[in-house]
Amino acid sequence: MRVRVEQTPLPGIGVRHDLVTSSGRTVGVVSHRNGRRDLVLYDVDDPDSCLASIPLTDDEAEALADVLGASLMLGQLAGLRQQVGGLLTEQIALPAGSPFVGRQLGDTRARTRTSSSIVAVMRDREVIASPGPDFVFEANDVVVAVGTRQGLDGVTAILAGETDD
Repeated sequence: MRVRVEQTPLPGIGVRHDLVTSSGRTVGVVSHRNGRRDLVLYDVDDPDSCLASIPLTDDEAEALADVLGASLMLGQLAGLRQQVGGLLTEQIALPAGSPFVGRQLGDTRARTRTSSSIVAVMRDREVIASPGPDFVFEANDVVVAVGTRQGLDGVTAILAGETDD
């Protein structure tokens, strides 16, 4: 199902993006010319009437986008796991004593060594989707990896510092 997002210019204010959910609810984002953003929820019975408007700081808007994007990505990974036999998704906690705390993801060489991919990292309440090789790990990060059972066990061992390579 394709979702349609409507863009409406708001003269003197900015622009509004609205989408109608499959349940018939309309939700939108008003992006003001001064950079402010408001998340808006419209009345089901009167789509011109706003039930709630929630102002978002830049950090809040980015966090909301990350949460929505990451949950979508994890849902897609779960669907992929059901479609491809032997492919697993796993969350791996990075121990505080890991030799990779403070080091870049690329230093692990996890994909090369295990044929498994690190597709996201959860840190506090933030999800970093598709971290690049220059992403720097912190203690207590939770790594989301995709691969075979053997590959995921290898990623776990690498992150724990249990390999010589």
